Amino acid sequence: MSKLQQQIERYADLIIRVGVRIQPGQKLAINATLDSADLVRGLVRKAYEAGAYSVKVNWSDDTIARTRYELAPDEAFLEEPKWYAGEMTELGEQGGAAISVVSSDPDLLKGIDKQRIVNHQKTYGKAMAAYRQMTQSDKFSWCVVAAPSKAWAAKVFPGSTEEEQYISLWNSILKAVRCDLDDPVAAWEEHIASLNSRSEHLNARKYKKLHYTAPGTDLTIELPEGHLWVAADSVNEAGIPFVANLPTEEVFTAAKADGVNGYVSSTKPLSYGGTIIDNFKLTFENGSVVKAEAERGLETLEGLLEMDAGARRIGEVALVPFDSPISRSNILYYNTLFDENASNHLALGSAYAFNIEGGKGLSQEELAARGLNTSITHVDFMIGSADMNIDGIAEDGSVEPIFRAGNWAF
Repeated sequence: MSKLQQQIERYADLIIRVGVRIQPGQKLAINATLDSADLVRGLVRKAYEAGAYSVKVNWSDDTIARTRYELAPDEAFLEEPKWYAGEMTELGEQGGAAISVVSSDPDLLKGIDKQRIVNHQKTYGKAMAAYRQMTQSDKFSWCVVAAPSKAWAAKVFPGSTEEEQYISLWNSILKAVRCDLDDPVAAWEEHIASLNSRSEHLNARKYKKLHYTAPGTDLTIELPEGHLWVAADSVNEAGIPFVANLPTEEVFTAAKADGVNGYVSSTKPLSYGGTIIDNFKLTFENGSVVKAEAERGLETLEGLLEMDAGARRIGEVALVPFDSPISRSNILYYNTLFDENASNHLALGSAYAFNIEGGKGLSQEELAARGLNTSITHVDFMIGSADMNIDGIAEDGSVEPIFRAGNWAF
């Protein structure tokens, strides 16, 4: 077995043991593209070795996905995928686990009619609303991971051969998730403890607001009463810990839905709906986006903002130091799973219920009453840089530094 194969084997083991932490008798669903077949086969084997009751793989393919957008009738994009939503919701209700393996081409839908993309995102979001609420309430274990595809590798590492691009992306992914180390599981336990120490510090401060300043950014975000900062690990309804994203470098909480004011500029491209949105700026008043600008992908950005009323508001506030391992790699992945872990970021759309005291058991209406945003979408975008400062503003108006020059100030 080659060194690369050994690391991929460790990766599959890490996803099963730390990501979703499969329990004996548990059902598992894996959503993946054909490009990730080797990793998926390893995941299935590791899951059964851990005692999984059943493992179902839902395959997709970039070429088939684009063909649908090119040739399917317009009406097809207005039909909610209720069959798939029902299957995944049932899995969550049964206490199963879900793994999503992302590997799609960031430019997959370049040139496709934007209205088709918007219609798909809306119908998909509506159909998956109940499932999304369960994931954002930690009802069951779920994990998002990545594997390379040739198209994605070519976007990240242009200028070399196809094989070199593919291997380079594999090596970068494996290093980001610490699978280049002899004992990734132990390394993750240490990493989780480190992130949790940051969240504990922030929870003790109980800031009322955060103030972000950087070139192109002057933004104030009010935090809801009883907000909670959390980090890498979560605990599902059965009391089993899991890690929802591999990799993860963030400490995050929820914004007060109507408490965001000012303007913020992106610092990395956003791949959304198979297209790229880049160099964009959002202006907020009383929590809602009132102006959107972009050098690239403005039509797609506007489509995102029109998903529903909540798509114009901030759900998640995440802190990631500029000197994080992924940032230090100087690799632009054009994939939110990685790029968000190289940068402070925000998310348009729904907030996580576990980011407020007692939130896991609350309905969407009850969460909204507590100040959290609700939406059929949740899209992270990157805003951090080496020039960003963030201050925490206490209830009495006193100000404390949280970030200076892009990194933690404590």
